[in-house]
Amino acid sequence: MIPGNRHNLEACSEGSFQQGCDRREFLCVAASVPAALATTQLLGADVPGDQAKSADATPMPQISLGKYSISRLIVGCHNFDGGSHMLTSAGAYMDKEMHAYYTPERVVKTLRRCEEVGINTWQGHERGTLLGCYNRFRKSGGKMYLLGLEGSDEDMKPFAKIEGLIGIAHHGEVTDMLFKQGKLDVVKDRLKRIRDAGLLVGVSTHMPDVVDAVESKGWDLDYFQTCVYERHRDEAALRKLLGHVPLPVNEVYLDTDPPRMFRAIQQTKRPCLAFKILAAGRRTDRRADLEGAFRETFAAIKPTDAVIVGIYDRYYDQAGQNAALVRRFGSRS
Repeated sequence: MIPGNRHNLEACSEGSFQQGCDRREFLCVAASVPAALATTQLLGADVPGDQAKSADATPMPQISLGKYSISRLIVGCHNFDGGSHMLTSAGAYMDKEMHAYYTPERVVKTLRRCEEVGINTWQGHERGTLLGCYNRFRKSGGKMYLLGLEGSDEDMKPFAKIEGLIGIAHHGEVTDMLFKQGKLDVVKDRLKRIRDAGLLVGVSTHMPDVVDAVESKGWDLDYFQTCVYERHRDEAALRKLLGHVPLPVNEVYLDTDPPRMFRAIQQTKRPCLAFKILAAGRRTDRRADLEGAFRETFAAIKPTDAVIVGIYDRYYDQAGQNAALVRRFGSRS
């Protein structure tokens, strides 16, 4: 993941960025991003010796998901389609950089590297070119499984006849919206259609309350995808938690969130795939914080759980580094 941008930047929305920021805003953004990328390179250089390479030969910890054995490290998809979750002018620049870098050929190359280091599952969605990239990867000899996301009946259609697809989770953004509207049972109807297609059934969410609610209803479900940060609170919810303090114009990642989700994860017997454990790159500025995120997550989740981590491997071998961290911390819980 790209490190979080710590600079004070003049705001420029993603839409206005795509249409063209003014010269001063663009230069401000362009000046900030190389610093962030330099930090990314330093983190890569900070890997001790041949740690990532030597880890390739060590078996990757795995969990059972239905009849499948999947790696405790699953590669995410948002960096492949240019989604940094920074939501600033610098973030818009990063999105464009990632989107330009990850051509279909590079996505296939990255998935190949993930497979080399023991990652056998990719979590992707139906938008853009991602499914095309996955099909290309499989046709080139790749064996990784695919776990999909869908938020509507229309989202199901692109997944039809995708070789390697083993399960689909209901999209977390939609799940949480329906939960807040008191319409969570809409999700149950969609899950039945996933089951009828012969696939593993999952529910993705950013809210511990959703995990608890689904558990209380006894749904036919194989797994949860659980974001450890409830990053989409509206202003009223943030004011209730934080009081009348200045709020950032951005997604908010509170360090009190992961323990809340970890409690929900512990209280369900179903496998949970924890995601955003690096707070969308905000916990990668320092080596100790990066390692701490992996260590804390695996200490808090069940031995039957896994993590989903996105990568941006333009500057160093993030697949190898992440795999080494999962072998280090994910084999002990």
